[in-house]
Amino acid sequence: MKYTQTPLHHGYANQTLAINVKTGNIEARPLDPKIRDFFIGGRGLGLYLLHENITGKTSAYDPENPLIFSPGPLGGIPQFPGTSKCMAISLSPLTHIPGVSNFGGHFGAYLKYAGFDALTITGIAEQSTMIVIDGFTREVTLRQAPAADQVFNLEKAVVDQLLSEGREKKDITFLTTGIGAANTVFGCINSHYYDAVKPVDGTKGLFRTKQAGRTGLGSVMSHKNITAIVVLAAFPHGNNPYGAADWDKVKRAGLTLHKVVKEVDPQALQMHLKGSAGLISFMNKDEYQSLPVNNYQYGSHPQAGQICGKVYAESLFDHRGMDGCFPGCNLRCTKGGWVTLTTGEHSGRKVWVDGPEYETAAGFGSNLGMWHPEFIMEANWHCDNYAIDTITTAVIMAFVMECFQRGYLTKEDTDGFTLTWGDEQAALQFIHDLAHRKTALTSIAGLGMVEVVAWVAEKYSARTGKLNPMKELQQFAMQTKGLPFSLYRTHRSLSMQASYAAASDIGAHHAAAWLVKVDLLGAFPTFEAKAKALIMYPRVRLGNDNLGLCKLPWVDVFNPDSMKQENTDIYINPASQELYADFYNGMLGTKLTWEKIFEQTDRDINLQRVMNIMSFGARTGEHDWIPDRAIGPTEDVLYDLEKDYNDKQLSVSLNKPADAIAKMKTAEKREAIMKHRKEELRKLINIYYSQRGWTDKGIPKIDTLKQIDLWDYLSEEARTKITVMNG
Repeated sequence: MKYTQTPLHHGYANQTLAINVKTGNIEARPLDPKIRDFFIGGRGLGLYLLHENITGKTSAYDPENPLIFSPGPLGGIPQFPGTSKCMAISLSPLTHIPGVSNFGGHFGAYLKYAGFDALTITGIAEQSTMIVIDGFTREVTLRQAPAADQVFNLEKAVVDQLLSEGREKKDITFLTTGIGAANTVFGCINSHYYDAVKPVDGTKGLFRTKQAGRTGLGSVMSHKNITAIVVLAAFPHGNNPYGAADWDKVKRAGLTLHKVVKEVDPQALQMHLKGSAGLISFMNKDEYQSLPVNNYQYGSHPQAGQICGKVYAESLFDHRGMDGCFPGCNLRCTKGGWVTLTTGEHSGRKVWVDGPEYETAAGFGSNLGMWHPEFIMEANWHCDNYAIDTITTAVIMAFVMECFQRGYLTKEDTDGFTLTWGDEQAALQFIHDLAHRKTALTSIAGLGMVEVVAWVAEKYSARTGKLNPMKELQQFAMQTKGLPFSLYRTHRSLSMQASYAAASDIGAHHAAAWLVKVDLLGAFPTFEAKAKALIMYPRVRLGNDNLGLCKLPWVDVFNPDSMKQENTDIYINPASQELYADFYNGMLGTKLTWEKIFEQTDRDINLQRVMNIMSFGARTGEHDWIPDRAIGPTEDVLYDLEKDYNDKQLSVSLNKPADAIAKMKTAEKREAIMKHRKEELRKLINIYYSQRGWTDKGIPKIDTLKQIDLWDYLSEEARTKITVMNG
């Protein structure tokens, strides 16, 4: 299909691309200005397009379920740090509700450069298909994809094919899936982009990857028989190439944030050296106990220093080149290095690994009782190569390990295979078996945590003749709404507990409200402050997803000017937020404060909630909860490991002196503290509901939806269901 393209205006291409891979129909559609201005872009626009295409009966693998890719109006503008993000949106085969995942690289920017604010794909192709969007010839084509079921083999095949056609590496960006996405419901999408300056074998240039890992959208892509999506484009040139309303204002804002990043990061988190793996040391602190160890049983470990950011920075990461996942970002946190594989068909091969990020380092490290960074990097590479989410894979593995630890699983249940803490070779074998659906254990694991719990319970009952242990297993099966936890132990952060339970509507992920760090620092002393944070921080974090922006230059680089501001939450880094507001206003021609800019995110937050209700119905609020392990000690020995902290909290909650607490039996104390923490969590969730304008069952009130002008954008089916839910 040939299409026309107009210059970018205020960061928008002002059209979307719709492809039905079953019929071969390809259509460029004008983007309705009313929709554009209301939902902004990125996650918000993607959720609207999803809502427009589905009903309450649509499932993730139905042909009509769209797979949507949406950048945002501020994405792809290198004059400001961190403009690399794009959003993937679809119904999730893992959670059965809308799944959303952000990813970096060049894909979102190039999609916009090629002329589209969003790509919507429906249907199921009859053969393995590669979509090619050519921004040079302004043509979209469907091709038979190269025959490769592993991501890095496919990467080479796609690049070689395009180079043979006379393309240049710098003009190529693409998405892929692999065999693991086909064989699980938590497949990831790899985003490939060319790093022209990374030295390799005496030359320069390397294709690198970022991942849309969460909620299984790679499995949706694989089920649609889409193997790769290619965009060919070039950076716009000339004066004001992105159509800013005030280009000078945009550039000034970018230069100021560049200066903050340059001056602050080397003295603070050193993201340019450690990447996000540097967070391990903070979470491991004795006073925080927030690094998950052995399936979140413990919160710190003396060996954590062996897998911390300093080790990667000094021994494994290759710092040559720029290490930014998009031009213009001087945070340079896209770290990676070389490792020699020890298992699988590529054993003995030296490969480049992009990562690990904190989540992967903690997931395959401390949470599995593994303390070798080379193992973590190998696990990272295999997951990327198979196209499976590292977080979901690692957390399911940790649950299985604990089932072996506690006797819920034995060799008898798993054909002689065991998975135990610290056994690196067994862990790697599990990953290989998972990707190929090789064993009964890994076949069921590929269906997600909820199915694994049920399978283990049945196996245990059949083997022992005892009652079904489902409730016992659910205490340490770390998932909410079917999505396994990202890697934060939340015993000492009530705000993060509520974030996982209720503020993150895709399930237990930190993208919406990553409050654990600032909560540990004492940012939110009251219930009202915590509930307010559960409103404000998702507005900002998900607002960045709408705009096409990376959160790290804001959240991980604290602007010293924020300390000078009064009567505000300094932890939200307001001085940098003002720079983001200048960027936004300079591009879009508005005059909004940063608070008003991000307040618009309430529209898509409520829209996602409405779509969750389409699946969960009256039980929506029941899904706003977390396992006992995320709340506190699930057995007496775990209470005693943090006895001083727990006793002190119990003394306050029961209004008893320390000596009276000391006389209590551990079992009695543990029961009391769990009761207290659950009551606190329920109280906070209820306050959050109230501040959101939702009912006590977590259902948005009709008046709330009308006040934010969302009501008229809902389908008739959704309005009817919400009306019934409101009573």
